[in-house]
Amino acid sequence: MRLGINLGYWGAGMDSDNLVVAQEADRLGYSVCWAAEAYGSDAATVLSWVAARTERIDVGSGIFQIPARTPAMTAMTAATLDSLSGGRFRLGLGVSGPQVSEGWYGAKFDKPLARTREYVDIVRKALSRERLSYEGEHWTLPLPGGPGKPLKLTVHPQRAHIPLYIAAIGPRNLEQTGEIADGALLIFPSADHLEETAVAHLRTGRAKAGRTLDGFDVCPMVPLAVGPAGGDRDISALADMFRPHTALYVGGMGSRRQNFYNRLAQRMGYEREAAEIQEKYLSGDKDGAAAAVPEPLIDQTTLLGSVERIADRMQAYAAAGVTTLTLAPAGLTLDERLASLRAGVEALERAGLA
Repeated sequence: MRLGINLGYWGAGMDSDNLVVAQEADRLGYSVCWAAEAYGSDAATVLSWVAARTERIDVGSGIFQIPARTPAMTAMTAATLDSLSGGRFRLGLGVSGPQVSEGWYGAKFDKPLARTREYVDIVRKALSRERLSYEGEHWTLPLPGGPGKPLKLTVHPQRAHIPLYIAAIGPRNLEQTGEIADGALLIFPSADHLEETAVAHLRTGRAKAGRTLDGFDVCPMVPLAVGPAGGDRDISALADMFRPHTALYVGGMGSRRQNFYNRLAQRMGYEREAAEIQEKYLSGDKDGAAAAVPEPLIDQTTLLGSVERIADRMQAYAAAGVTTLTLAPAGLTLDERLASLRAGVEALERAGLA
């Protein structure tokens, strides 16, 4: 199992430290550094900056939002980043959510699976450097009846095949991701529930494509907080650090009708708790929503405690089918984040997975 690092969103208050974190991850042998985007900083600019100042670590979009760019533009960006980084780019895609898609980009959030499938088809066709023509439900290239003609990408990617990942949560999205992608980006992954909530659906999709999970990158993002080798009180204190984060996703990342993370918490057995968190969050009681997050949910979806405890959890993730474990180290200072990065490597070695 390999390790990755998630820089999160640029502009989240730690911008000056993020490059140092990426460089230390590069030095420590982390496999990939992901950058996110929502409606603030864009991931492509951040990744180009990180790639220029690192040597070995891959840089990945976690994620490029599908409603933000045409598929041809994404292919151009992917080819450019792969060329400039010396073949170190990984393309992560996702549909985002209805609030961002329709509120920020003015793109209708409908038929996300069909849109994703067509988008991936066009991106891959463009990256193959064949002349681009496509007839689908959502995209037609060139536009009929006009002056457009099939064009060919002029930039040469460093590699013939750029790894393509899809951020997937729901069962149908996971199945399609297994069928059409090279990897899956997962969030709130519990090693105890990963088989039924994710891996089984990915396996079904791979089988549809006549493939197995061999070579497919199962890549969950897991927050990390290192603490003393103490008892339950120490774990509870570390878990409290992630209450607002969990409440935001389970309660506030979407509407009452459509929240993918809330549904995931329900599939993990937290139906009543997920409903309470969402009700409190959407009514404006964010503190109450955070307090309503059950500690076991946080503990199952994060890495908390001593290096030894984290090593045990890493073994569980590897046994559940994870191939790249992406860490999001907690810490109020740069030194704390760097210490967490080093602890992640130490835990992987103690787990016998390095």
